[in-house]
Amino acid sequence: MNEIGSLLKSTRENSGVSIEEASVDLEIKSLILENIEDGNIGCFKDIFILKDYIFEYAKYLGLDAEKIIDDFNEYLFEYTSKIPVKQIEKEIALKKKEEEKEKKITSPYTTPIEKEMKIWQMILIVLAIIITALIIVWSIMQLAINSEITTVISYGR
Repeated sequence: MNEIGSLLKSTRENSGVSIEEASVDLEIKSLILENIEDGNIGCFKDIFILKDYIFEYAKYLGLDAEKIIDDFNEYLFEYTSKIPVKQIEKEIALKKKEEEKEKKITSPYTTPIEKEMKIWQMILIVLAIIITALIIVWSIMQLAINSEITTVISYGR
């Protein structure tokens, strides 16, 4: 990565372009360009964004951007292939533990509220409304029938 960074830096300097000018033209912060030129990939969280920066910077300087990205990919492969598998597995396990801790800690203010009702909940609500309506109709009919019977009995006497 240092080779790529030094190539970009020397090309920029030979072109007479300042880092600030390149920053303005590319709309990339000058600190990012400085880190690329210095070979500090540890400053970047996302390798894909870093690759985009390198590609755009190389293209801006008139270099073969595809070849530089290929060199960067080879560097990444060499760098990542030297990491022991045990260390990778350990990091994965630590990450899973952290995710589990985050899931366990909940607060009524931070837990997401389920906004969509499930189908079975909708069916239960509709059934409850229908049963309530039937009870109301049945009660009204009972009152009406009892009223008629009372009226008929009172007229019959």
